[in-house]
Amino acid sequence: MMTNLFSVFDPSTSMGLPLNWLSSLLLLMFVPSMFWLIPSRLHFVWSSIMSSLHVEFKTLLNSNSMGSTLMFISLFIFIIFNNFLGLFPYIFTSTSHLSMTLALSFPMWISFMCYGWMNHTQHMFAHLVPQGTPSILMPFMVCIETISNLIRPGTLAVRLAANMIAGHLLLTLLGNQGPNSSSLILTLLISTQIMLLMLESAVAVIQAYVFAILSTLYSSETS
Repeated sequence: MMTNLFSVFDPSTSMGLPLNWLSSLLLLMFVPSMFWLIPSRLHFVWSSIMSSLHVEFKTLLNSNSMGSTLMFISLFIFIIFNNFLGLFPYIFTSTSHLSMTLALSFPMWISFMCYGWMNHTQHMFAHLVPQGTPSILMPFMVCIETISNLIRPGTLAVRLAANMIAGHLLLTLLGNQGPNSSSLILTLLISTQIMLLMLESAVAVIQAYVFAILSTLYSSETS
């Protein structure tokens, strides 16, 4: 039962090639239309989203340059697009796999740490001991802050993957009960799945925003 349940997240296909990972590249088919249909409604939507995100991220980064927030805006758009794609039938949810989420979080964390320790060494050491910490607790705080920094890429990746896979598993469990249910139960199942899809849509946006915001906060701590 569990093997069949989790098989919906299997990245392999019957052809022997992981072609369903190509769903992450579908964004390239939708975004270019804003460049040759200007001023299209899609262009206005993306512009408003990017402007709002730029205002949010520049406050955390203490920078007015659009280039400083471009990486985090692109990260948000990439994650939210893949999260929404997973809500459609027969489309592979790449953000539900740690191989994808770790590939997003780990390189960024490594680059932040390398930049911070190479260019702002004293500032990084100061972060290991919060202001006002008693002298007797300083060695413990250094250990705690070090562990906290080391698990950051893992927590980012696991949070995104776990939230994506949890809703999909619940929808799959409810969907498997439909064929053997009565009309009343089937109506309740469909209503519940519609509400869960609405919740999953909100989760898709929230998780993409949380991932981008936390990445921005980790970047701001090294500058």
